[in-house]
Amino acid sequence: MTKRRELLQAAAFAAAFVPSASAKSLPNSTLDATKAKLMKEPFGDLRIYFEGPTDQLKSMTAGSLLLKAGMSPHPPHEHPEEEFMVVTEGTGEISVEGKITKVGPGTMMYCGANKLHGILNTGKTPLLFYFHKWQK
Repeated sequence: MTKRRELLQAAAFAAAFVPSASAKSLPNSTLDATKAKLMKEPFGDLRIYFEGPTDQLKSMTAGSLLLKAGMSPHPPHEHPEEEFMVVTEGTGEISVEGKITKVGPGTMMYCGANKLHGILNTGKTPLLFYFHKWQK
């Protein structure tokens, strides 16, 4: 039952990043956290700042996740987008293709398309990271 719940959580998390087929290019703009789309998930607060195609990309998603202590948003996964993650608060572990790295503020991850990766908050306080995903 736990494995099924993890898979459903992963599917719901990934669905937040699927752009609409009829979406226009993202507008030039500046957003703060209060203007980002907020989704309260069991594992933390997910904010999507920008989502959709750009003038040069098929799709682009930029957001943040305030990950609760001891939590992971989903098991390690892969997707067709390349991704950067930047940790700004807290401590945890990021796995990329099976290699686990301890992370904290100032750590940045890059992961190519279709490569297995994940994040886990190993600290006692929330871990905040920002992510950027795109497809050419």
